Amino acid sequence: MNKSTQIKLSIMMFLEFFIWGGWFVTLGTFLGNNLNATGAETGMAYSTQSWGAIIAPFIIGLIADRFFNAEKILGVLHIIGAILMFQMSKTTDFNVFYPYVLGYMIAYMPTLALVNSVSFNQMKDPAKEFSYIRVWGTIGWIVAGLAISYLFHWDSAEGLKSGLLQNTFLMTAIASAILGVFSFALPKTPPKASKDEKITISDILGLDALKLLKNKNFLVFFLSSVLICIPLAFYYQNANPFLSEIGVNNPTGKMTIGQISEVLFMLLLPVFFKKYGFKKTLLFGMIAWAIRYVLFAYGNSGELSFMLLIGIALHGICYDFFFVSGQIYTDSKAGEKFKSAAQGLITLATYGVGMLIGFWVAGKISDTYLIAENSHNWENIWMFPAIFALAVMILFAIFFKNEEVTYKDQ
Repeated sequence: MNKSTQIKLSIMMFLEFFIWGGWFVTLGTFLGNNLNATGAETGMAYSTQSWGAIIAPFIIGLIADRFFNAEKILGVLHIIGAILMFQMSKTTDFNVFYPYVLGYMIAYMPTLALVNSVSFNQMKDPAKEFSYIRVWGTIGWIVAGLAISYLFHWDSAEGLKSGLLQNTFLMTAIASAILGVFSFALPKTPPKASKDEKITISDILGLDALKLLKNKNFLVFFLSSVLICIPLAFYYQNANPFLSEIGVNNPTGKMTIGQISEVLFMLLLPVFFKKYGFKKTLLFGMIAWAIRYVLFAYGNSGELSFMLLIGIALHGICYDFFFVSGQIYTDSKAGEKFKSAAQGLITLATYGVGMLIGFWVAGKISDTYLIAENSHNWENIWMFPAIFALAVMILFAIFFKNEEVTYKDQ
């Protein structure tokens, strides 16, 4: 890959995740403060990510892989996203906001696969080259969070009172428009499949991989993956509103510690994987979820603020040790024939079904422990996913039989 292509792909990846991190982290805080949304309504807004994840394979499978260049579809979807984001920045009512965010996520989620397709198409050795491109996505997410807290102060106490979080959508709209136009200058990535080639719903959703569920170990892993997404949804949906509500300064900026941790633990993952094996690595990830939420339940913005920072920093273990290890395990179980189908099925089950249930549950629990307007019993809210994650971990420990899985760089 030449230097010019590498720079273009790095800019693409930076903007792709700058866009996501620039509004998704603070969405719950925005909805509560600016639109007076309930926990259930906030859950509905976050669940648009899941609907986008469910619909995305159809856009990729039926359109991108057959008729148009990936970089052109990427450009069109981000331009549509820019328009929808601009509309979201102007709304003052949840009922008006929801159709926009739903439309936006249906447009955005397919772009996650498209940026990978554009990148892989330029690489001779993706296992070695992709991480150097993908890391710019994490940097983009971090920069967005730091800008919101430390550059613009939109999530400060004064900023929240003034409703400044609506500016996150305007910032994202501008970034989305830039990436939309820039996408047309990306390396050409032509369709992979023939227009005449028959494609089935089973192909698109990875349903051919369902036969892997006949293997008891894979079935236990599959169900655990879906269930662990319920505690995961609590973090995405409630962490920023929680930190803002209890008076933590620069909450969005502090949450970028989670992305920094993600990069560090990604580097440590091969060490853990080779030393402790697949099962123990996943168990480390699951126990980290439970510990994180206990820290959130009993930490505060004063003397115990270090507990909150540790809880955020555990994100690397929580995410990498479970989800990245899970991708490696799925790859090893599927074999060449069902490799893509298996990864598609796991993505659909976790980010689609699992997170959809998780956001709904998180919204209901948040409403249950609402004390007054913008005031919650956070201890009870956080103990629910802590206990739930611990229960999933125990079930996995009991029913998953240890097996040898070779670590391969993804």
